Amino acid sequence: MTAENPLGDRLDDDDYPAYTMGRAAEMLGTTPGFLRAIGEARLITPLRSEGGHRRYSRYQLRIAARARELVDRGTPVEAACRIVILEDQLEEAQRINAEYRAADRAVPDGPGAS
Repeated sequence: MTAENPLGDRLDDDDYPAYTMGRAAEMLGTTPGFLRAIGEARLITPLRSEGGHRRYSRYQLRIAARARELVDRGTPVEAACRIVILEDQLEEAQRINAEYRAADRAVPDGPGAS
């Protein structure tokens, strides 16, 4: 996670292939302008192909789709992007907490046992 890309560069195996801007916009039912707007709001940073073309992973499309839902309900693009970032951070924190608790339960005598 960086200031330029608050969601980080989490790419799973299912995130390939990456889609061109036109195809990504078509899959979202929106325009390339929407993808540019959420890019300017720093929600997603497109990957770059060897030719320098913007490419979007499936993970990025899921994030963009959530922003699109909020924008369609009247939320300004900047606010929608911030909401999506916070939701993603909350999900990540909850996942880490669940892993920590599971590891803690796996210790036979629990924490602090001698």
